[in-house]
Amino acid sequence: MSMPDPASVWETRYEGVDGYLYGTEPSDFLASQACGVAVGDVLCLADGEGRNGVFMAELGHRVTSIDLTRAGMEKARRLATERGVELSTIVADLGLYDIGIECWDAVVSIFAHMPPPVRRTVHANVVAALRPGGVLILEAYTPDQIGRGTGGPPVPEMTMNLDSLRDELDGLVFEHELEMIRSVVEGPGHTGDGAVVQVIARKPE
Repeated sequence: MSMPDPASVWETRYEGVDGYLYGTEPSDFLASQACGVAVGDVLCLADGEGRNGVFMAELGHRVTSIDLTRAGMEKARRLATERGVELSTIVADLGLYDIGIECWDAVVSIFAHMPPPVRRTVHANVVAALRPGGVLILEAYTPDQIGRGTGGPPVPEMTMNLDSLRDELDGLVFEHELEMIRSVVEGPGHTGDGAVVQVIARKPE
């Protein structure tokens, strides 16, 4: 039996919810760390309905959000307009899209879960795409999230942990690395205690 197309699945989810599936406020982790990011060019990976990209734009960054879905990026543009900020949006498969070489001051990856081969490609591309001194802010679910029923991918292979991230992000210096259980309350899509991994990693000057 063939697997459902991820783009179709997420298009349906974003189109089917009244409002925003994960709310309109940024990730708590991103909000707590963003003050340490100098204003610059920011790329938000798998940005869904744009809550994190719009937040970074509100802080004065030049932000590009990329997601697999047209429905998500349409909502992101709508949210940016409501908040009075500019946001560039791209509808593309991250596993295939060229995010460039040394052209981003920061990359934001919040719950950007992908199959392992795609994730490894994307993370290698992130290392190359960050400018010297650029920073990655990442939060994702760990394998301990499976079965909690509070959000996240359906299989452990699509989650992340510190060991895999250290390997996949080789070339970046980890300034913050933590696995923990925390309350994640972000719209109807994420509600309840979540097993997460958090990373702040910088490309050497």
